[in-house]
Formats: sequence, C-alpha cells, structure tokens
Amino acid sequence: MAIDVDWARAEIAKFLTLTTMRSASTRTFITSRMLTFGSDDEIVASAQAVEQILDRVLPTWRTSVPSEENAANRWYQHREAAQRADVALQRDAEIRERLGDDAPQLSASTMHPWAWEGARALWQSGHFRQAVTAAARKVNAETQNKLGRRDASETALFVNAFSKDAPKPGQPRLRLMPDDGSDTFKSVHRGAASFAEGCFAGIRNPNSHEDGLSELPEHEALEQLAAISVLARWVDSATVER
Repeated sequence: MAIDVDWARAEIAKFLTLTTMRSASTRTFITSRMLTFGSDDEIVASAQAVEQILDRVLPTWRTSVPSEENAANRWYQHREAAQRADVALQRDAEIRERLGDDAPQLSASTMHPWAWEGARALWQSGHFRQAVTAAARKVNAETQNKLGRRDASETALFVNAFSKDAPKPGQPRLRLMPDDGSDTFKSVHRGAASFAEGCFAGIRNPNSHEDGLSELPEHEALEQLAAISVLARWVDSATVER
C-alpha cells in the first residue's frame, strides 16, 4: 500500500515541533537549561508513529543517520532522520524526474510479509546479507507450517511441494492452479520448483556462508529479497492438495 504522504508529513511536522528545544527560563527565573516544547509523554507518543514512518521511508536510519551521545536534545538522531524523511516524501518524485530516473521504485516494506518481517530487524541495522538469509529461512518455515512437514526443508521441500505428480501420504503438494492436464499447469509448477531451487542454491546458501564475503550493497540485497518475496507469495496463495 502506498504511503499517505500528507499524513506522514503532518506526523513528522508534529514530532519536530514537540522536540524543538526552548529555554527553561521564566520571567522570574533565569537558567541556561533547555527543554523541549513537548512533554516526554507527548514526544514518546509521537515517536511511536514517526519511527514507523522512518522505517518505511529510510529503512536504515538507525545506522545511517549519525547520533550525538552528548547532544542536549536526546531526540537528535530522530529529528535529523525525520527532516531527511520529510524531504524524501516531499521531493522524491520531483528529484527522480529531474535526474532522469522516474522509473518505478521497489520498497522492501511492500514485499510479502514473510520476506520483509523475516528480514526487517537485520535490514534496519545494515546487515543486508544476513537479512536476506533470514527472509529465506522465514519462507522455508512458513512453507513447512502450511504443508505440515518437518522431514524436508529448503530445495528438497519446495521441489517436492511443487511436483507435478499426485500427492502421496506425508507429501502434500502446493497447487498454483488446478491440475487440468494442460501444458500451462506443468509449466507453472516446473517453473515454481526451479525458481525455489534457484532462490536457495543461488541466494540463501551463498549468503549463509558469509565468512570472508563483503556486505551486500543495499540495492543488490533488495533484488534478492524481492526474489524471496515472489516465492513467498506463490506459496501463500497456493492451495494444498493432499
């Protein structure tokens, strides 16, 4: 689902106002102490929504936006990230058009929940290779749950599940369309099995043996996560034939 830009920018504006610093001095009391305009309770409540907006607009903000340990404002990192996110929300389409790159953009948060929820925590901390591996593991586990199987996993599980053969005791099948004997049925399920094998052999396995491997660039990890998401969506939408 697309972001409600007006709502998101309003939430960011509210948060920035609440976290703006002001003097604690009064007419009768002079001090160098600074306070935020909003109370702690108001800011925490606002941050609950703003953090989710930041996770969507700037997924790596917790690591990519610098924090100041000794900053007078404890919300320093949140404020800078919020300001960046506001610009991104306001000017993203314009910037892509002006730079000659107005092609559709892919967002991890719009992928299948099995893929993104599996990857989210590691992704947001900048561990992209591990995040993709975690997403693959999540899809594998959800497929085992759907089929009620623990005796097979990963490539063996998916190749068996998408087999064109009739189901056997303890070996249910995933059907993306009814078996009408057509070439389309055979092609769809052969392709799903091959695609799943490629995801685990070509993406999950190399990423899980990451000793000596450099971190994946975010855009490459996003492409790999998208492949895992496609597989997750197929499994989720398939019917189980026993």
